[in-house]
Amino acid sequence: MEEVPLRVALHEGDFDLDEREYLLPPTEQDARDSYKPHYTKKQRGCFGLVFCRLCQWIWRKCRRQRELKARNIIIGQVSPEKFPPNVIRNQKYNVITFLPLVLFQQFKFFLNLYFLIMATSQFIPDIRIGYLYTYWGPLSFVLAVTIFREAVDDYRRYRRDREVNCQLYRRLARAGSVGGSSGSGTAVASLAVPAARLRVGDLVVVEKGQRVPADLVLLRTTERSGACFVRTDQLDGETDWKLRLAVPATQKLASDADVFSLGGQVYAERPQKDIHGFVGTFTRSDGGGGEESLDVENTLWANCVVASGSALGVVVYTGSETRSVMNNSQPRSKVGLLDMEINQLTKVLFCAVIGLTLVMMCLKGFSGPWYRYMFRFILLFSYIIPISLRVNLDMGKAFYSWSIQRDPEIAGTVVRSTTIPEELGRISYLLTDKTGTLTQNQMILKKLHLGTVSYGAETFDEVAAHLKTAHSQTQTLQTPEGGGATTPSPLRLTTGSTTPASISISSAATSAKLRRSEVTRVQEAVKAVALCHNVTPVYEGHSGSMGDGESTEESHETEADQHSRQNVVYQASSPDEVALVKWTEEVGLALVRRDLVSMHLRTPTGAVLSYTILQIFPFTSETKRMGVIVKEEQSGEIVFYLKGADVVMSGIVQYNDWLEEECDNMAREGFRTLVVAKKSLTEEQYLDFETRYNAARMSVSDRGVRVAAVVESLEREMELLCVTGVEDRLQEGVRPTLEVLRNAGIKIWMLTGDKLETATCIAKSSRLVSRTQGMHIFRPVTTRTDAHLELNAFRKKQDCALVITGDSLEVCLRYYEQELMELACASPGVVCCRCSPTQKAQVARLVRARAHGGGWSPGGGGVSVSGANGEGGVSSGGGSRSGGGRWRGAVAAVGDGGNDVSMIQAADAGIGIAGSEGRQASLAADFSVTQFRYLARLMLVHGRRSYKRSASLGQFVIHRGLVISTMQAVFSSVFYFSSVALYQGFLMVGYATLYTMFPVFSLVLDKDVSGKIALTYPELYKELSKGRSLSFKTFFMWVLISIYQGGVIMYGALVLFEDEFIHIVAISFSSLVLTELIMVALNVRTWHHLMVLAELLSLGLYVLSLVLLKDYFDAEFIQTTDFLWKVLVITLVSCLPLYILKFLRKKFSPPSYSKLS
Repeated sequence: MEEVPLRVALHEGDFDLDEREYLLPPTEQDARDSYKPHYTKKQRGCFGLVFCRLCQWIWRKCRRQRELKARNIIIGQVSPEKFPPNVIRNQKYNVITFLPLVLFQQFKFFLNLYFLIMATSQFIPDIRIGYLYTYWGPLSFVLAVTIFREAVDDYRRYRRDREVNCQLYRRLARAGSVGGSSGSGTAVASLAVPAARLRVGDLVVVEKGQRVPADLVLLRTTERSGACFVRTDQLDGETDWKLRLAVPATQKLASDADVFSLGGQVYAERPQKDIHGFVGTFTRSDGGGGEESLDVENTLWANCVVASGSALGVVVYTGSETRSVMNNSQPRSKVGLLDMEINQLTKVLFCAVIGLTLVMMCLKGFSGPWYRYMFRFILLFSYIIPISLRVNLDMGKAFYSWSIQRDPEIAGTVVRSTTIPEELGRISYLLTDKTGTLTQNQMILKKLHLGTVSYGAETFDEVAAHLKTAHSQTQTLQTPEGGGATTPSPLRLTTGSTTPASISISSAATSAKLRRSEVTRVQEAVKAVALCHNVTPVYEGHSGSMGDGESTEESHETEADQHSRQNVVYQASSPDEVALVKWTEEVGLALVRRDLVSMHLRTPTGAVLSYTILQIFPFTSETKRMGVIVKEEQSGEIVFYLKGADVVMSGIVQYNDWLEEECDNMAREGFRTLVVAKKSLTEEQYLDFETRYNAARMSVSDRGVRVAAVVESLEREMELLCVTGVEDRLQEGVRPTLEVLRNAGIKIWMLTGDKLETATCIAKSSRLVSRTQGMHIFRPVTTRTDAHLELNAFRKKQDCALVITGDSLEVCLRYYEQELMELACASPGVVCCRCSPTQKAQVARLVRARAHGGGWSPGGGGVSVSGANGEGGVSSGGGSRSGGGRWRGAVAAVGDGGNDVSMIQAADAGIGIAGSEGRQASLAADFSVTQFRYLARLMLVHGRRSYKRSASLGQFVIHRGLVISTMQAVFSSVFYFSSVALYQGFLMVGYATLYTMFPVFSLVLDKDVSGKIALTYPELYKELSKGRSLSFKTFFMWVLISIYQGGVIMYGALVLFEDEFIHIVAISFSSLVLTELIMVALNVRTWHHLMVLAELLSLGLYVLSLVLLKDYFDAEFIQTTDFLWKVLVITLVSCLPLYILKFLRKKFSPPSYSKLS
């Protein structure tokens, strides 16, 4: 269809040509040329069509998204298919695109484009009105500063990328067949290659502490069991160590060289963003086994760090197809709200220039070369839009950034983006990560409740004493008579070892039955906590917790003694479990060894208890509990231990009257509660369960439901042992900081990849949600109907924070994006848990669009959505927008991990915390801080000052241009509408530089309130989000002031001058400079010694110019009293009324901050 108009147009052209030739008699020249144009046009049309098609094809090839597809990888062979190179690239530009893109970013602003046109016009002699340097000098300076800044920033990114890409890794390659006794018959060479040269199919060895360079499938580890722990903090933000398992078929091989002779093949699904899932298979071609399924436990994603041992993996995804890169967005060039508002004002000023030019032309008349006169008028009035506006604002931004970095109260803060410091003064929403940002991710057990007795941090020594008493009595019963061994023997309990006689001895050893009952309950509770977990101890200097070839016949006593002399590090997928195991070690029952099938505990007496792990039921967000079935080797007793959230455990344990109350009490204290229970099983009961459990696991359909049903058959009438209360330590000053920010009108959203229960607990303990506010937990939804019902349920809640999971968020955004964002933005706080990095960035973009309110305009409040009030704003939860205001807010995002980078880059102002999760977020952010508590001063003090100073500076620079343009308009109208400049050459340049630049720029030192008052009264910050410091109201006030002062100065000079025209220049220009200096003084709220120096310096430079510039001023006239009194009178008339108005306003309608000062 696109070709039809082209053909029609071609035929129409031919028809017109034929008609002309038919109506007009052809000449001899026409006869010679008649065929040639016709042929050329056809030829040109064909070539043009082919050229267009070729360009379209090239464009489609260049812009086409690469198709993501599954792959089959033969281990040890580089894949013949083409995959992306394994290169990390965070640069915005390359050598070719740098200059065009930077210039495009600059000239897409109307202000810069306008001055480019004005400067270019000065190359035309007929419309030139001044020297070229007066236009090209300031413009070139602005562009040079911008280009230099972008080049430096991008070069730094390039150096960081090169450091990562050049990191060396060991790649295993086949060296060739060799003879001898080698079982494999294959020699393997180990090559050191940079990460950027790794390809799909390569075998890579990742050592302990090394970053994983690409997405790998784990084949072998140095642990005999094939286990490996990794840190995924740069992916999901969790600093907990995750367990990864090698492919069983390759882990069993004798050496790494055997992997090449195995003939293994890995099938990997197409690249996905999901970091929690993977679908793949492993197949052997040597006939040694069948097909094995692979899941996320068999993978090592790029940017993870190996925490234990060494790992050998095969590369399955590289470069842009890795999970980490797919979850990160490309960095964007951020433009502040104030810059966009200034851009809007420059468009208004341009309309004023055109309007004033048309008025002058109408009065002059459109005769002669009128278009030349009109363009000269445009050039004469172009000072209404001063190029110095961008120069001053950019210099101001650099000064604000320097001030932030020099502030000793927020030491270590780095400003990486100097273009948006004013955004910190306009924040309406703060999106924050949890782990490492609000919390230190250091869990500590604070309370243990047994129903009748509660133990806290001060009384845990009693728990240790009870535990020691219980195990001492047990060991006394088990020690043979006459035994005098110095080393306690292992506990050897058997079913028949407990006799009535021993029980009577035990009763005699204890003081009372109640005391014995408490000791026994403490012992059972601590033992349950020490066994029901997924923690593995790792010892320094030990290759792994699973053993490294040591004799398996080594006695437990010797191993325990060895371990007691080494520093232990606990590895687990949850910091809660690490906290619990550390606590049991402190009270005397320590975990000394663990592998996939066994666990060993050391008692306070030094004996070692051995347990066989029969089954493990890991924690999931659906079940909210984890369990383990263990068998004590000495006694043969089988026990099922279970721990989980109180909401699910209350229906599993036997009836009691204290569980719910105590859990509520701990939750109010900010503790994360876990309910621990147990159930003893006979051998027959366990075998029956195992049979049913294995049958359910082998089912093809509804496997998850069947397995859950079998497990739930055990979870009945369990004995309640205890409730634990674990505290996640908050970062220093988090609570007061969040309270201050909330009082400042900033709504705080927590976006975390952590569990719902953890996120809810931290939201309460950190005071992200105040004590008086409720929390609405959004139920899991999967369909549109479910989402609709849940949204309606939340709509009925008043002053209630929203808690929602990532899955439910995705469903709601798919069907009810507008309604969800309306309700969420109206609520006092939002907690999004189980969020992927992509979802965090999506939420940041949606909140940004909502906060920006659809543009900066004189009227209109919020976006009109269902459920909003009639004024176009959300009325609930304190989130209303003023009906007729220009409300625009900014969104800030703060995080400390690699999973927060996308969110930080999507927000208006990204803040990174350099913490335990690395520096990736800090390096990608606009602002980098070392502690969360610095945010209050960064926003309420520096953000406030940056915004108010830039608003004042921008409007004053505009006022400076409007005054002189008004004087030019008056001058031209008086002198017969001539398009002649009032001031020539150096005076125009000096006016915006030497004579007024220093005082005007010294406004960046001004401050309305001190930092202490800004932090003491955070409510002052609310005024900034309304944008009243820079609005159409303040803009038009400055326009009226400029017109008044320009008219007074020019008409006053025309009235008071007597002899020569040069006297008008001297009187008017002197009055103009003095007026600007006085206006700066009138606008200063807090004087700084540099401001006084700038005023005196500018005045001195101008007085010196009066003496030296004899071509512009009459030396004799400026020495007379006439010159002096005329200048003073004009200056007084132009400034005195404004001073009187300012005094009256301060007297009868003072600003809010003045009352506090």
